[in-house]
Amino acid sequence: MKEHLTVVTHPLVQHKLTLMREKTTSTAVFRQLLREISQLLAYEVTHELPMTTRRIETPLEEMDAPVLDGRKLALISILRAGNGLLDGMLELIPSARVGFVGLYRDEETLQPVQYYFKVPELLGERLSIVVDPMLATGNSSAAAVDLVKQAGAKDIRFLCLLAAPEGVARMKEAHPDVPIVTAALDERLNEHGYILPGLGDAGDRMFGTQ
Repeated sequence: MKEHLTVVTHPLVQHKLTLMREKTTSTAVFRQLLREISQLLAYEVTHELPMTTRRIETPLEEMDAPVLDGRKLALISILRAGNGLLDGMLELIPSARVGFVGLYRDEETLQPVQYYFKVPELLGERLSIVVDPMLATGNSSAAAVDLVKQAGAKDIRFLCLLAAPEGVARMKEAHPDVPIVTAALDERLNEHGYILPGLGDAGDRMFGTQ
């Protein structure tokens, strides 16, 4: 992955994202759409995984067939909203190892505060995909990637549903080596640090806690 920012323009991704943006979309439908869209985004973020071959036997003959190479990749969710992307991705990549970064945003300073961190071992030998639906100010995302790097990860990608220009710039400044894959680059942040036009608070809409 060479580009720092990849916007996935696939028609199904864009259609499902529009349905998620609508304020009348129910919690149950929002959750289902997030699961579906996360699988489509996972397809994009994993399309350059290393491959090798393995000798297998089909019903007709033997062949050298392509299989994934190296250690199982790591999916690392920024709690709590990241779990919505995580669930769908695990359906596509059930053998992935899973980690969690607990951060909350101080509403006064908009800076991230850590409260939990647990990731798989041997991160330095795995592709690590950090997931969070919203890349807003970029402060929490940059802090999470800091922690993942401190745990040994060297090959990291960041996957989100929506990104703001401010968040993309913050991530590029802090982690220029970490490609970002998103479904949309929105216009800007409001004075409260929310993405516009956005879709509201992804965690609240997913868990019905508005």
